[in-house]
Amino acid sequence: MSTETTSTDSTAAGAEPPQGPSLPVRKTWRVLYGHIRPHRAAIALGGLLTLVGSAAGLVQPLAAKALVERLGGSGSITMLLVLLTALVVAGAVAESVGAYVLERTAESVVLAARRQLVARLLRLRMPAVDRSKPGDLMSRVTADTTLLRAITTQSLVSAGTGLATLAGAIVFMALLEPVLLGVTAAVIVLIGSSMALVMPRISKATKQAQEAVGAISTALERTFGAFRTVKASGAERREEAAIEAAAREAWRGGVRAAKWQSLAGSSVGLAVQVSFLAVLGVGGARVASGATDIATLVAFLLYLFYLIDPISRLVEAASAYQVGSAAIARMAEAEDLETEPLEGADGQAAHEEPTKPASVAFEGVTFRYRPDLPPVHHGVDFVVPGGGMTAFVGPSGAGKSTVFGLVERFYEADGGRVLVDGTDVRDWPLDRLRSQIGYVEQDAPVLSGTLRENLLFAAPGATDDQLARVLTRTRLDGLVERLPEGLETPVGHRGSKLSGGERQRVAIARALLREPRLLLLDEATSQLDAVNELALRDTVAEAARTATVLVVAHRLSTVTLADRIVVMEAGRVRAIGTHAELVASDPLYGELAATQFLATAPDDRADHAP
Repeated sequence: MSTETTSTDSTAAGAEPPQGPSLPVRKTWRVLYGHIRPHRAAIALGGLLTLVGSAAGLVQPLAAKALVERLGGSGSITMLLVLLTALVVAGAVAESVGAYVLERTAESVVLAARRQLVARLLRLRMPAVDRSKPGDLMSRVTADTTLLRAITTQSLVSAGTGLATLAGAIVFMALLEPVLLGVTAAVIVLIGSSMALVMPRISKATKQAQEAVGAISTALERTFGAFRTVKASGAERREEAAIEAAAREAWRGGVRAAKWQSLAGSSVGLAVQVSFLAVLGVGGARVASGATDIATLVAFLLYLFYLIDPISRLVEAASAYQVGSAAIARMAEAEDLETEPLEGADGQAAHEEPTKPASVAFEGVTFRYRPDLPPVHHGVDFVVPGGGMTAFVGPSGAGKSTVFGLVERFYEADGGRVLVDGTDVRDWPLDRLRSQIGYVEQDAPVLSGTLRENLLFAAPGATDDQLARVLTRTRLDGLVERLPEGLETPVGHRGSKLSGGERQRVAIARALLREPRLLLLDEATSQLDAVNELALRDTVAEAARTATVLVVAHRLSTVTLADRIVVMEAGRVRAIGTHAELVASDPLYGELAATQFLATAPDDRADHAP
């Protein structure tokens, strides 16, 4: 795509996915259940093992009570000591195995969530991508999915086992000493009620921290995406300051969340300690009055300390839920973005396709990139028969590159029809449409990886013979011979190890390997020297014999090769004809031709930015 279609990021630099309030509780649990449903059996097993460990712990105070009573008599305590030891070991083993099962399952949930989110993000429609910040989207795949681990294990299993063991402990405490249980409950309820005010603050602080992490990713992506420009402009300190500001905001959010989580956690210990003092005072008085015995008081105090674990689990579960729900809300925002239909996994059509060149027609097409921007097309009409080369020329902002975005269905026309082979592109299965198109963007992006991987990116099934022929046609064979590892040489981040002209030739070769019926070239030779441009002109002319070639051009040498030229101005087609016809009949084209098309027009959309 040309800079016309990529510059929306600059016009909407502040845009991002909708940042609404946190999800309603019902929807949060519905989304969460969707993630854990395939792992129900493993979560149930882990929960059961954890519950067994907790049950073993519940019996320990009763065994201790029996041991204290036996100490006052003449019976042997050996068996009781063995039983108590066995309970401790069994409980520890069961809880350890259960914790491993749960953590492993949580990692599986995170993996599945990442796969699902990545698959959806890669199918986003271009308008949704234009409105979003790439770094923020990446943060949702990395940081937010990681937080899903906490809510998967702690909020579900810890809450379940915590409630079960708490209920069991309360039952045993009620059987031992109902009066002391009342004292304990009064203290815990009094302190615990204050925690209801803390939990929403944890969720809010966590969401703010995660959004700040997304801002860090966005700032880093912006800086490294133009690293040479940053250095050449002496802007390192300014960029550092911008990234540091985002990092500080993430720090502040994390500190706020940690503060409220620490307050929630410390309240558990406070509740138990105050309860211990109250029970010790009341219980001591009851022992002195003969209402209860010392062994019962000891057992009750052991149960009281035992409450620390299940209550802590419940508090951790509630905190984890607040953290996880914030992550789920951000993931749900990304999943709500509009996507393209899933039709084919790799863009390769599995149908029997025609091999003749494709025809293209625009019928009264109107289009704007966003509702708040002016229209780019105002009723565009033209017909391109199959075969040959058609050039699109015009001043900046005319809507030339937008034609390619509409043909590829990166964007949908607001009005009128875009036809390929006489069929509206909206009626084409998306994978079939794009499988027949070769597209070379103006900035000729090259992906990190080897040269071979880049060349085969659009045609992974191409043979070595096909690859060799295309390398010769695009004059890349000499480059391959010079590279230290040939086709297996890494090209660097965004092709940083290649020159601008080499990147353009790689992009053209990549498109030709697909053997398209329709070849879209958006100023594809702008960075080539005269020798390579002449060779590529011959290559394009050869491709025009088997495919329909549409080219956005600003060089007279390219335009004069075209079978027809479409002159666009202010979102309309003002003239169509050959070079000679247009020089004689169209003043705008005559002016452009007189300047040899040397002024490369900037982005069509820049003129429409607010």
